[in-house]
Amino acid sequence: MPPTDAGADTGQAPATAPHRRPTEAGADGEETLDLRLPDDFVALFREATGTDAPTTADLLDGVGDWGPTLTPAGAFQLVPVRMERDLPLISRWMNDPAVAEFWQLAGPRGVTEAHLLAQLDGDGRSVPCIGLLEGTPMSYWEIYRADLDPLARHYPARPHDTGIHLLIGGVADRGRGLGGTLLRAVADLVLDQRIACARVLAEPDFRNAPSLAAFLSAGFRFAAEIELPAKRAALMIRDRSLRDLL
Repeated sequence: MPPTDAGADTGQAPATAPHRRPTEAGADGEETLDLRLPDDFVALFREATGTDAPTTADLLDGVGDWGPTLTPAGAFQLVPVRMERDLPLISRWMNDPAVAEFWQLAGPRGVTEAHLLAQLDGDGRSVPCIGLLEGTPMSYWEIYRADLDPLARHYPARPHDTGIHLLIGGVADRGRGLGGTLLRAVADLVLDQRIACARVLAEPDFRNAPSLAAFLSAGFRFAAEIELPAKRAALMIRDRSLRDLL
């Protein structure tokens, strides 16, 4: 398992699987760099979300086909990662000190590349994505089958449980509630698109207070504290049956 939301918003890293690192990076750290994306880079992503964008095969009911969803912060969309296009940006985010604390993927670009390849060359149980807000790439996500993940050894898994890992890349996007807003939107996307899924899960580092707060604000409930090989985690669950109440 990997990470989640950064700053509640910087990153949540994977818990057990060495090829993934989830959680919400929860830091408004002053040591991070605010990296502005070039206009041509943003244009490339906008082009990628057009009708000709390829569909990625996966065990998650076609994440690449879920399309955009409206949020209080604007239109948001998950776009499956393309290594040649996205590796430089994701690697830069992973080397932000606030992100690296929880994702543990700082270092040469090859470190991030190996992490992504493990998912892209896998069987589709984990789909790495770039999150576009109003057409601008600003976050990294991993949508994964928690019931098929090593995480399932550490909690009472149910068929089609779906996990989320999130990292918010830009410092300017952290500390203003975006983590909770986007987590709620993506959890709702999962429940809308994956009819067989009754629960959306996350396992942020128990030390990551901003991340925990973001999940709670997004309608997740704290289910348990669990010991994972790489961290002590908070098991957070958003139930389909409670989605209209929380």
